[in-house]
Amino acid sequence: MADEETIRVYDTKATDYAKRFSRDEPSGSLKGFMSCLPPGAAVLDWGCGPGMASSHLRDAGFLPDPVDASPEMVALAREHRGLPARLGTFDDRLETAAYQGVWANFSLLHAARQDFPGHLANLHDCLQPQGILHLGMKRGSGASRDKFGRYYTFYETEELTTLLQAAGFEILKVHEGEEAGLAGTVDPFVLILSRKTQLPVSREKETSAI
Repeated sequence: MADEETIRVYDTKATDYAKRFSRDEPSGSLKGFMSCLPPGAAVLDWGCGPGMASSHLRDAGFLPDPVDASPEMVALAREHRGLPARLGTFDDRLETAAYQGVWANFSLLHAARQDFPGHLANLHDCLQPQGILHLGMKRGSGASRDKFGRYYTFYETEELTTLLQAAGFEILKVHEGEEAGLAGTVDPFVLILSRKTQLPVSREKETSAI
């Protein structure tokens, strides 16, 4: 289930967030993601925030589908960037094979640990064969709230790559670093670029048993 306190924080701080992370050019990780996509690819921006990544995707000729659980973030993406942003949560079932790429940049870190494998399965289903997934997460262990009340689940890199591989993704690139977020703390993060390759391991076993 979506964490209501986290959504409330993003509603309250939507404008501050947009100012803090606004940039005129796409980041290096977004450029790398775009370079893996075919021209005009449909891309799910899952947890789009104020729509910065989606606006860069649109400007590069792609077809972004910006989705966020915060009404204020969706409003910013619509009004300030002219994007077709819509409300949605990680619990929503995504359309099968609807996208050639998914940009999930520091959004799934707000999901509960027990729900994470199901979210990856949802992303696997929504991607076309050989579809590209970008995942940005904070590194660490356990779960906690920041000073604003946002809920975070932390993972180490090896755990994330194992979960992605089990969900049917091939790891293409891993980048680790540190950055200051909206709360002002400098936190370690990991960016993982992967490709849909096969049925998730659990479903392969189910298929072979039929």
